[in-house]
Amino acid sequence: MTFSANSIHREGDKLIVGFELIPYKAVIRIKETPSYIGFCFEDFIVEQEDYPAYLKITPPPATEICFMQLPVKNRKYFGEWLNVMWDDNISINLLGTDQYARIDAEKRNGYRIMRSDAEKNIKLKGVGCALIVCKTEELLDKIAKVEEDYHLPKGVKNRKDERAKLSYYWSGDVNPGNLQEHLKYAKMGGFRNFMIYYTAFIDSRGYRKLGDYEWNQMYPNGKTDLKDMLSKIKAEGIIPGFHFLHSHIGRDSKYVTPVPDHRLNLLKYFTLSKPLREGDTVIYVEQNPEGATMADGCRVLKIGTELISYEGYTTIPPYKFIGCTRGIDKTTINSQPQGYIFGLLDVSEFGATSIYIDQNTDLQDEIAEKLANIYDAGFNFVYFDGSEGVNSPFWFHVASAQYKVYSRLNPEPMFGQGAAKTHFSWHMLSEGNAFDVFPPESLKEEIRKWPAEEAERMKADFTRINFGWLDYWVSGENTVGTQPDMLEYATSKAAAWDCPISLHADLRKVDSHPRTPDNLEVLRRWEDVRVNEWLSEEQKQMLKNPDEEYILLLNEQKEFELQPYNQIENVADKSNEIRAFIFQRNGDYYIVYW
Repeated sequence: MTFSANSIHREGDKLIVGFELIPYKAVIRIKETPSYIGFCFEDFIVEQEDYPAYLKITPPPATEICFMQLPVKNRKYFGEWLNVMWDDNISINLLGTDQYARIDAEKRNGYRIMRSDAEKNIKLKGVGCALIVCKTEELLDKIAKVEEDYHLPKGVKNRKDERAKLSYYWSGDVNPGNLQEHLKYAKMGGFRNFMIYYTAFIDSRGYRKLGDYEWNQMYPNGKTDLKDMLSKIKAEGIIPGFHFLHSHIGRDSKYVTPVPDHRLNLLKYFTLSKPLREGDTVIYVEQNPEGATMADGCRVLKIGTELISYEGYTTIPPYKFIGCTRGIDKTTINSQPQGYIFGLLDVSEFGATSIYIDQNTDLQDEIAEKLANIYDAGFNFVYFDGSEGVNSPFWFHVASAQYKVYSRLNPEPMFGQGAAKTHFSWHMLSEGNAFDVFPPESLKEEIRKWPAEEAERMKADFTRINFGWLDYWVSGENTVGTQPDMLEYATSKAAAWDCPISLHADLRKVDSHPRTPDNLEVLRRWEDVRVNEWLSEEQKQMLKNPDEEYILLLNEQKEFELQPYNQIENVADKSNEIRAFIFQRNGDYYIVYW
């Protein structure tokens, strides 16, 4: 039930708010500055006589409070992530001043109600927000002041860092032995940033050993070898970044076998209605299992020292899990008494090879320490992959899990990206997520459908996106492979929005692709465009048209020249072995083909 405020008065720097029907009041501390007004829910005022002595509660019985709300008329842009309404002249931003504020904006007819709430099951007292109303050109500077005053990650500074708009070369297998080959290709593509996936240096088996973070055999001296490699990357003028999955625990890790850690997340809880013996393949429970997952690989119960898979369950009494296999993932079979409480394991839907952490425990902090130790080897930016893999409430735990890692990273990353985001993430993720790889045949259409559409949305949040990840395909029976026009389309559309791209580089594919020099030359030119800010605003607007393609030429003066061009269809009797495009320049027609 919701109780509306019906009185308010000010006492110094505090607002005292009364409510209908209930006896207690709320105290909201305000902070007035030239850049913003801060609001912090401080406490409740409860008089001794408000509740009778026989009522054994810790008063007041409030579960959440909305301590700031403001109706704001619709303007040209609304940034849902940052919670900002703005146009070219004015911005209205209600911003959380800590990770605990639930920031939202309810959509109404012609306006939105911006609000800041505190929840008892997260943190009720000492939760704050800041209201910024200013000229749009001043907004980021005023947010930066909030970040400074409340000791938040430097989201504004990172967005203003010119290096954040540059693309990155990505590898999941770089090591001291093949580094020079990777650097050769990275420099051919003009890349100034180099993202390294954890599988390059961690014994991983995909996701299966996540959490252990032990060095693989390509790094016999562990962190020392990684430090040396990152130093060599930096010596080439390239900045290294670290791509990890922070909220996942691998099913072959020491956190699972032989005894699963008590801090793994459980989705549902059940109570044994009959004792569980070591040989049982049917598990009787008090609660109805209806709704428990039936996805392959995810049907896993955590009972004491073991994990147990099931084939199905009943939804009428007696409730039971049937077709059970005991001690999966090499866990320790045990027996448990009637009344024992256990749970449905939160197995990741991405391949079912990892498990999500219970964010209400300190396991995420433990993993964060391991990741920070790796980052300390010399990385300068990060990608929070798998960020959606947290328990509810998602508005809190997505950003909180990221912050547990981010707050330990030294130096603070020059920019961050992630697979998922909530309001507080804005201060850590200065670029939006990348999209998973698309095959060559549909790449342009997928760019139109996803990154090009998201770029405008993210502009409303004063944020870039990454128009990658671009996989690298070699032509074969089933694909034409990655071609220069495809990369040109992706990177030019990204540049139109001041956004980067990323290239997934597998040395076997890059080495064997006959068009690698041409492909990387396309990327190199467009990276020079980004570095030198060569595009005019008029050119950017032209490039934003998803239905038009452009080629970046070097003219007779060795200067860049941007020309629209069109693919010639049905060349050589519709052969996949040739691609041709036509454009007009200075009254003459030109053909570019390969």
